[in-house]
Amino acid sequence: MLRPVTVGLDGSRESLAAAEWAAREAVLRGLPLHLVHVWEWLPDAPPAIAEPVAQQNWAAGALREAGVTMERRHPGLLVSAQQVSGSAVKELLQAAADSEILVLGSRNLGRVAGFLTGSVSLAVLAHTTRPVILVRPGELPDDSNMTDADAASATWRPRPAVVLGLDLRQPSDAVIEFAFDCAKRRQAPLRVIHTWNFPPLYGFAASPQPEMDRELEAAERRALTAALSPWRDRFPDVAVEEKVLTGTAARHLLHAASQADLVVVGRRTAEAALGPHIGHVTHAVIHHAACPVAVVPHE
Repeated sequence: MLRPVTVGLDGSRESLAAAEWAAREAVLRGLPLHLVHVWEWLPDAPPAIAEPVAQQNWAAGALREAGVTMERRHPGLLVSAQQVSGSAVKELLQAAADSEILVLGSRNLGRVAGFLTGSVSLAVLAHTTRPVILVRPGELPDDSNMTDADAASATWRPRPAVVLGLDLRQPSDAVIEFAFDCAKRRQAPLRVIHTWNFPPLYGFAASPQPEMDRELEAAERRALTAALSPWRDRFPDVAVEEKVLTGTAARHLLHAASQADLVVVGRRTAEAALGPHIGHVTHAVIHHAACPVAVVPHE
């Protein structure tokens, strides 16, 4: 049985943008699309839908409408929809476990403030063992008022590349394979970014040592090339651009995201002393990247 591309839907503009993006991803992967809404009574809902039954009926209607829209915009795409009751985090984690990927919406707060990734999304990211992709409104042209003809037209094109943030101290096959596969399906180049810094005491050297600088950088480049070599063999059609940079990983990934269709980062599933968490680089990228972000769990 094929695992679907699942999207969490709540009727907001953010989740509708995520649904449209997820539908396109399902088409790319040749997988069905599954829409899921987790219903919880919201005491502070607008007066028109303040009653629990009215809230649930409104949500069910929005879910059906989204399903019909996705089927109409993407002929041949198998679409299913489900409304469940309970904890949003628990139900979305279950949906993710049964899916190839889970897609969630992320609200745009502007260039300075970044994006709002709510407590539900963060909890799902911190606990799931399946890839999660965060999508913000605006990923498709005029998606707030997009007609069916606009959605189905060929005017939309992916941005030039898929970007992979790779930590050579803990390279993960799952993360690398996900990025290569996404690039292959999009027929896009893969830009791999690895950042490094000089040893802590290096900055206290009595005099500049340009030869050592070059040697250290060359060693990092060789390590990156070696790590990617088997994946180049497995994905010969993917053009790979290797970037070895000094400085902060998050800063370089955010810069690359402005010209990317997707940024892929990893998240270690090993629990820290305070329980599951999202690393600081991944945390910065999901809050501020200017394109969808795929978070791939790995051991």
